[in-house]
Amino acid sequence: MKLDEIPQDVGGLANANMKELCYGVDENGEYKTVVSEGWDVKTLVLNKSLELIEERVTDFKQQYLDGEISPIPYYMELNRMDLLVLSDYMNKWRWTIKRHFKPSIFKKLSKKTLEKYAETFNISVEQLKNISL
Repeated sequence: MKLDEIPQDVGGLANANMKELCYGVDENGEYKTVVSEGWDVKTLVLNKSLELIEERVTDFKQQYLDGEISPIPYYMELNRMDLLVLSDYMNKWRWTIKRHFKPSIFKKLSKKTLEKYAETFNISVEQLKNISL
């Protein structure tokens, strides 16, 4: 994209008094940096993805309240983590983390494992065990 074509749409970045560093091509064909106020398309996509995350958080909370899953998927989604990220933080295999999604397995987790989950999600063990806190 040419330097003068870099979008300068007032959007989410401007509302937060932030700017984004972008790369563009100058008249000599060389890459240069330019500061952008934002881009409507990017803001729209970001807002839509945040809406989808909120929907999944709500769905996981309801599944937890219905006794279908443990609180782990809820907190994982709330913290914008996927299975790979959480397994890295926990230093456990992904299949082990998925196993902890089952309420019957979650209830049997050791204090140490619960503390590690709580630390990873930056909450207390009590909050981990009870979403409504």
